[in-house]
Amino acid sequence: MAMAMHGLPQAKGRLAIIAGAGALPHHVAEAARRQGEDPFIIALSREADADWTGFDHSTLAIGDFAAISRTFATEGIDRVVLSGAVRQRPEWRDIRPTLKTLAKVPSVLRTLVSGGDDAVLRMAMQLIEVSGARIIGAHEVVPDLLADAGPIGAHAPADKDRRDIAAGMAAAEALGALDVGQGAVAVGGRVVALEGAEGTDAMLERVATLKAGGRVSARRRGVLVKLCKPQQDERADLPAIGPSTVAAAEAAGLAGIAVEAGRALVVERSEVVEAANRSGLFIIGIEREGRGGRP
Repeated sequence: MAMAMHGLPQAKGRLAIIAGAGALPHHVAEAARRQGEDPFIIALSREADADWTGFDHSTLAIGDFAAISRTFATEGIDRVVLSGAVRQRPEWRDIRPTLKTLAKVPSVLRTLVSGGDDAVLRMAMQLIEVSGARIIGAHEVVPDLLADAGPIGAHAPADKDRRDIAAGMAAAEALGALDVGQGAVAVGGRVVALEGAEGTDAMLERVATLKAGGRVSARRRGVLVKLCKPQQDERADLPAIGPSTVAAAEAAGLAGIAVEAGRALVVERSEVVEAANRSGLFIIGIEREGRGGRP
C-alpha cells in the first residue's frame, strides 16, 4: 500500500473512473483533479446517479467492452478506477466484446450465470485490463477515505458491543468466503442478518423489521460489521459506509458500526461522524486476527 501514501502513480496517460451508483465516484474524481489529473468519467448506464457536469464523461453499458476499449484509445487512458455500486449484472446479450476479448466470451458467460459477485468483478477487471488499461484502487487516489483503527467519532463500543463485533466478524468472514456479501449484524451475541445481493442498507431495514415484529429483541441494540472478503481484490469493491449507512443503523436501533481498518472506505466522513455523534452511535475501525489485532 506504499503507493497509496504518495499520491497517484506517475504515468503519462489519462485516468478514467468507471462510475457506478453512490457518492464515492464523485469524491474520487474530485480528489484526482486536486492532484493534477484530468479524469475521464465512464458513467455506467442504469447504475451511475451522479451529475457529471464539469467532467469529461460518457455513458456506457457495463458489458460494452468494445465501446469502453474505444474510449480508452480515444482519450489516451492508461489507468482505471472502478468506483461506486453496481446493482445489476450485465445480461449475456449485453456483452459486446472486442477482438482481444472475444476468446474469453465463453468463460464470461459461465461466470455471469454461476459466479458470485467477486468472480464477476474479477472477470470484468480482467477484460478491462485486456483492453489496455491498468486498474488501480480508489484508495490509491483518495487514501484518506480508508478507515483508521479505533473509534471514528465521539463514541466507543462497550463490552457487550465488542461481543457483537466478534460475532459479526466471524459471520462476515464466513459470508465473504462464500462470495455472497461483506456485512453482518449481531444482536446480543447472536448473528441476526447477513448481507446478500440487496446491499447493506436493505439488510439494516430488514433488521429494523425483525425488531419491530419481535423476532429480534428490541431491548438489545447490536452492531453492523463490514469486512473485506478473504479473496477480495483490494483494487475494487472495498467495503464502504456513508451517511445512509448511519441513518439505517440508527433506524435499526443498533449501537454502532465496525469496519475493517485500512481496508474499508468511509465516504463523506465528516457527515458520517456528525450523524453518528448526534445519534449516539459508535463507528470503529477494527483489525482482523492475523492482520494486526483483535476488535
